[in-house]
Amino acid sequence: MNGATVAGARPAVIPVSTTLPWLLGALVLGLVIYYFVGIDEGATSVFGNTTVVHEFVHDARHFLGFPCH
Repeated sequence: MNGATVAGARPAVIPVSTTLPWLLGALVLGLVIYYFVGIDEGATSVFGNTTVVHEFVHDARHFLGFPCH
């Protein structure tokens, strides 16, 4: 390009106030999914007896290496 610069080649500036709600929402959603797949055991559940949730994510628990029996 023999020393020529492209006029519009600047990085996009994304303000933190725009991305922070999305990052916090993704964090909360990730923690909720982690709880129900990895920690919730039905009998020791924080939300009561959620055997329906346990059975729904049962195969995912084993696939990810979480014991549940």
